[in-house]
Amino acid sequence: QVQLVESGGGLVQAGGSLRLSCTASGSILMTNLMEWYRQAPGKQREFVASFNDPLGTNYADSVKGRFTISRGNTKSTVYLQMNSLKPEDTGVYYCNAVITSGGPQTTYWGQGTQVTVAS
Repeated sequence: QVQLVESGGGLVQAGGSLRLSCTASGSILMTNLMEWYRQAPGKQREFVASFNDPLGTNYADSVKGRFTISRGNTKSTVYLQMNSLKPEDTGVYYCNAVITSGGPQTTYWGQGTQVTVAS
């Protein structure tokens, strides 16, 4: 079984920074894709950023130039460095990973971490 655990959320003033972490654990042969999504109150979950080995990174237009996704040395951890935060960045941030564990690729989701940006 595979689990994703996010951490690093919190309350920050507009213009501030936060760094989110997501670590996958369990029976993992390969982590193919790791992504961050977010969901604001009353809105649908939306894509934020992705790290695809070996294709690279991708970002939503709303976060380009402010957020940076990177991978840890273990390749089962992904970070989201969020700078110049805005109130509209507020929401629950979810980690998503496509993982091979011996069978077909499977998509897993974390439980989410709350990010609140105060104006």
